[in-house]
Amino acid sequence: MADVYNKFAAALRAELNGQFDAVFGDSVACSPAQARQADLPEPAIALALSETLNVPFRESLADCPVSHEFLSGVPISFARRHCLIGLTNDNGHRAVAIAGLSQLTQVQALSRVLGKSLEPIFAPRDEILRAINAAYQQQSGQAERVIEELDGRQVMGEIEQAAKNEDLLDVASRAPVIKLVNLVLFEAIKRRASDVHVQPYEDRLMIRMRVDGVLHDVLTPPKALQSEIISRIKIMGGMNIAERRIAQDGRETVEVGDRLVDLRISTLPTSFGERAVIRLLDKSIRLYKLGDLGMPPAIREHFCRLIHSDHGIVLVTGPTGSGKSTTLYAALQELNSKELNILTLEDPIEYRLEGISQTQVSDKKGMTFATGLRHVLRQDPDIIMVGEIRDAETAKMAIQSALTGHLVFSTLHTNDAAGAVARLLELGVEPYLVASSLLGVVAQRLVRRICAGCRTSFVPSQADLQRWDLKKSQLPSGKLFHGQGCEQCLQTGYRERVGAFEFLEVSEPIRELVNQRAKASTIKAAAMDGGMTTLRECGIEKVAEGMTTMEEVIRVTSRDEF
Repeated sequence: MADVYNKFAAALRAELNGQFDAVFGDSVACSPAQARQADLPEPAIALALSETLNVPFRESLADCPVSHEFLSGVPISFARRHCLIGLTNDNGHRAVAIAGLSQLTQVQALSRVLGKSLEPIFAPRDEILRAINAAYQQQSGQAERVIEELDGRQVMGEIEQAAKNEDLLDVASRAPVIKLVNLVLFEAIKRRASDVHVQPYEDRLMIRMRVDGVLHDVLTPPKALQSEIISRIKIMGGMNIAERRIAQDGRETVEVGDRLVDLRISTLPTSFGERAVIRLLDKSIRLYKLGDLGMPPAIREHFCRLIHSDHGIVLVTGPTGSGKSTTLYAALQELNSKELNILTLEDPIEYRLEGISQTQVSDKKGMTFATGLRHVLRQDPDIIMVGEIRDAETAKMAIQSALTGHLVFSTLHTNDAAGAVARLLELGVEPYLVASSLLGVVAQRLVRRICAGCRTSFVPSQADLQRWDLKKSQLPSGKLFHGQGCEQCLQTGYRERVGAFEFLEVSEPIRELVNQRAKASTIKAAAMDGGMTTLRECGIEKVAEGMTTMEEVIRVTSRDEF
């Protein structure tokens, strides 16, 4: 590595001695890119440039104040594209951190534009990009301040002319309503919200965010801004802003610093005007593996064994937002290999899976789950994932696919695992086909985790135990935990979520009950006799482990699931 560094520095000196003007051009013969190809680390490249040109070098910018003049006058898109950030110090001296030779011309240009003398300093490229994202996030400001700035202005023209695919942090030159919408989305992403609701009432407008499965009121803009805010959201989603009497759907991808976020937008006319819901899918979030889901070891072991079967169908059930897709993605990642042909039918495709063919279902275009499954079967699949079994045709085709040598994964909307069997029978699938093809069912819910930043223990009273129908034997430590509320969890006491699971394996006794068209309650009782842990019981185990609270378990499970 030292040899590479010395060669790079020597080449720089030779280049500069022979043609000093090249420093101020767009490129030089010995570029930092060539040094990167030689595996020279970014800090070493910046240091070599610094020593060769006798320009200051900073390995870290964490303690360097960013210039407010730079932030207000230079868009984040420019700063990121040219990899530079304006700095200042207590003496008022101004500098611009750069990562390469070509940025020297940009420093000169910025000096002219800002009317200030700017001194270049070299810093690692990654450090500059980190400083850019952090500084522009802080500079974005508060939505409340933008509302005050609007003061009843008519800004429809500015909204309609706004560029799409902009960075949400680049708010310096935007119309106030556009700033407001961008700031709301930025705040939602910062809070890890899954959805943003713009809900009109008779005399006010409410903006709400769903964080960890629970809706929170966050902002109340003036009612007069309702049409402008909705219009901006519709423009982002490519919808018709003139049509306000019908429901519309749209989508958009936005940048937030170095992250890409998909927006799924839905508008609906109401008696008080249009409302909008924006679902956010952060593409930068890593996909969970099976070990990250919170499955108890016994359930994970049985589930892993089933998904490695040669053929059959495995179902995941639960309400919307219970993490069914996450579980299926984790299963597909577990199985993904070059030896297998894996295809999926999804609505929508939430995350891209490397090496797996994913197909978007669209009822409007005639590509339903049933139609798509018919075509997928002609693609020589080993494993098929059907996003949801919604109708009889899809149910029958999925079962038939499982019986003809394919491994099929899908989801159903039922309250518990046994309910999935009853649902398939209701859809018209013959009992003997269900009994022959169904390997197992996972029912799941998501409970909020207690915030690690404010987690504290307490000894529950006898009244608490009675109210929650708990026995002391279920609490080995005799203690429970809850969150007191802090800045990290937005004073809720909870941060992030973990799954509660119920796993029903179709054993021989269960198979006989299915053939007899037994009720879901009968199947559930037999499964519990065979050792199945219910959703409520799994939730109580997580309470005893200090992961969540009884209030959360009661919120997402019901007593009849116990």
